[in-house]
Amino acid sequence: MKIDYMLILENSIYFLALINPFSKVLFLASYTPELDSKTLWEMSWRSTLWALGILVVFTLVGQFILNDIFRVEMYSLKVVGGMIIFAIGWNAVRKGMFFQKEDYKVHESLNEVSIVPLATPLIAGPGTITVAISTGAQYGIFVSLASLYIALLLNLIFMMFSLIISRFTHMLSLTGPLIRITGLIVAVVAMQMVFSGLGEWLRIAFR
Repeated sequence: MKIDYMLILENSIYFLALINPFSKVLFLASYTPELDSKTLWEMSWRSTLWALGILVVFTLVGQFILNDIFRVEMYSLKVVGGMIIFAIGWNAVRKGMFFQKEDYKVHESLNEVSIVPLATPLIAGPGTITVAISTGAQYGIFVSLASLYIALLLNLIFMMFSLIISRFTHMLSLTGPLIRITGLIVAVVAMQMVFSGLGEWLRIAFR
């Protein structure tokens, strides 16, 4: 089997844009009480493993679940997933934040926070799940899983150094601009996903 490394790289970047590491950096850096290095690293790898498990399951059997159990077509998932992601990106562009602090209340158990909201929906969200399923269907399971592994590994590195990154961006007054720039990228990716889903629906409806 010939491995298309460029295709894997392109999809890894796409996944990374949807995962949006900077939003995880802000979440962990603003967590109360403030996280020490050991707890930060533990939360980072735990949430990454949970997110990986969720995304691998959807990559392998997501299309079967959608088509055969719920009778949902891929274009519907793309449209809805894109709309949700667009709302997140648009909120970042307008308000300079990816989430409201009151949206995610502090839990007593760090294990619980590692799963919800960190692993899902912040890492394995509707957009990432949608792309994981569609990438597996379009390019094959190997390309989808390899791209996911690379994107999640890079996101894990950002998360583990989130306190340092956050201090650096605050010192240079870059936090607001970076949030809005990444929010714009997320919103554009989301709209492309919506247009792709609508295009597939139109081709089926008018053929």
